[in-house]
Formats: sequence, structure tokens, C-alpha cells
Amino acid sequence: MHFKDYIANLPAYKPPKLIGQQTSDVVKLSSNENALGPSPRALAALQMALETIHRYPDSGALALRQALGARVDLPPEAVLCSNGSDEMVLLLCMAFLREGDEAVMAEGTFISYLLRTLAVGSQPVRVPLRSYTHDLSALADAITARTRLLFVCNPNNPTGTTNGADEMDALLTRVPDDVLVVVDEAYVEFVARADYPDLLPELRKGRRNLILMRTFAKIYGLAGLRLGYGYAHPDLINYLDRARPVFNVNALAQIAGLAALDDIDHVARSRAHAADSRIFFDRELTALGLHPINSETNFIAVAVGDDMTVADGLRQCGFTVTPLTGWGVPGCIRISFGIPEQNERFIAALADVLSVKRDE
Repeated sequence: MHFKDYIANLPAYKPPKLIGQQTSDVVKLSSNENALGPSPRALAALQMALETIHRYPDSGALALRQALGARVDLPPEAVLCSNGSDEMVLLLCMAFLREGDEAVMAEGTFISYLLRTLAVGSQPVRVPLRSYTHDLSALADAITARTRLLFVCNPNNPTGTTNGADEMDALLTRVPDDVLVVVDEAYVEFVARADYPDLLPELRKGRRNLILMRTFAKIYGLAGLRLGYGYAHPDLINYLDRARPVFNVNALAQIAGLAALDDIDHVARSRAHAADSRIFFDRELTALGLHPINSETNFIAVAVGDDMTVADGLRQCGFTVTPLTGWGVPGCIRISFGIPEQNERFIAALADVLSVKRDE
């Protein structure tokens, strides 16, 4: 067999270590999941649909695409559904990157952009964050004749920071027409920033080199069903659809997604929980002498020095968090928000871990 070097050299995925592999004893604050659980309307719809799972799903997810398009005044032809955002990233890399092409991205952003670019034999061009935030001017400067994709995660995972409308407008002005701008808005529903960029009008006006990625994993609490989607020009969606696996979005995910879209109460509760949690963590982490990064999401990142050692200490206390050295943000950990009782216990555990670390 002849393996492709650029795939063989990729790091193998290793799930986070769990204490004694007993997940019931661990408070998982490492994956930015919705601590309030899934949409109740989605759960009810799933229960009713279980007897029909012997049938294949709608291969085009038409009902879901129609509902998603109607919410933002776009036709269903401008919507593509995927098996989570990670599949959407892979589809984009497959569809636009040849061996030797370049994809521009931040160093310190969603790691899937890097891994999927490498998996198709292309070259990632990584631009350092500025104050833990995308430097959009520097990203534009990094574009060359070989650039095919430019990734912007807004809000950024794993730092939680955002870029404003003026910055984004300036970036779009500078990007050539033959470079696709991929704006990942997985956490858009949590944003409180007043000047957060609304890029949907760009699509309504017919912009062709822009795709907005969103997900049901976060605010809707459907991470386990793997349901993502994107808004883009119909010609771009039609092109991506040719690379999409048939039946990539399973029947239960489509049904749950449709029901969750109408669960206004759950969305409001989830947004309020994230806002309250941000206030709590900002206050408590600051009280520990730390400097949390300003977040607009359902998680917060903070510099702790040796992130691997701190993450390991927290795991021994029963909490998983994400150390960010491997993501390009050395010395920081990312903390997903739990329910209030879990958050309070976590702060106590972190205080103990930091105390031990300082005494060593």
C-alpha cells in the first residue's frame, strides 16, 4: 500500500483522558457543550421519530434547509447542511484546495482548519493572534497567488474573542474574488457585542466568495447528533453539494434540528446561562489573580502558565478542560461553562491546583 505522507504524518486523534475512564465521575468542561442540555422540543420530536429510523433520511435535508433559509431571508439553495461543522471544513478543503495550495488562518483558532488543510496536502499559512483576537489586516497581508481559502472564526474558538463589523468590512474589501472567505460563526447566538458583523446582507446582495458556517451543537444542545450548516451563494452551495456524501445528515439530526429552531425558550435560557457564567468566571478567575480573556461565547480562556500541568491537576480533581498549547495559545486553558454548582466547584478545584503549583 502507498500511504500519502501528508496524511500519515498527521497527529492521530486521542480522546481526552478521563479519570479511571469513568465518565460519570467527571465534570466535562472541555468541549463547549450546552450545560443545560438539548432543546426539549428536539427531544420530543426525536422520541416521536424513533419508529421511522429504518428509513433513509432526506438526502438533501430539504425541509431543514428551507427552514434555515427562511429565518435569514435566503432561499434553500443558499443553504448546505453537514455532519457537524468539521465535515463542512473538510468539504471546503476537498473542494477548493489542491496539493500545494494555501489556506490562510490564525495561529490559535479552531484546530480543524489546520488539520483538514494538511489532510488534503495543502499548506496552512498561520498568522499570530493579536491580543488573543484575529488580526484581520495581517490575514489579508498573508494572501498570495496560491491562497484559495481564508478562515476566520468569529467568535474565535478557543479564545472567545470577536472582531467587529468595521474590521470585517475592511477584510472583505481586500480579499480577491478568487479566495473564499470562510467565516465560522458557531457561537454567534451567544454574542452580545453591539458591532458584531452581520454578513448575511453580503450574501443577499450576491457575494460569491463568502460562506458562513453555523451549528446546532452549541446553543441548541445537539452536539451528539452532529449537525452543522452553511449559508453561501447558490452556485457555491451547488458546487459543494457535489462533494457531499449522500445521506451525510442523518434522519434524527434533521428532525431534531427542525424542532430546535422553534424552541425560543431554550435558546433564551441558554443565552442567559452563558451570559451569567461569563460574569461569574470573569469575577472568580480575576479573584484568583488570573487574567481571563474577554469572551462572547459559552466558554472562557485564561492564562495559567503550564497549561498541561494545570489541566492534569484539574483532571485529578474531577474536571476536564482543554489545554491550548497544541492549539497555538500556549499557557492557556479553555473552560466550558457548566451549571452553577459545577462552576463553583471548579473554581475551588482550580484554586487548589494553582496553590499546589505555586508551592512546587
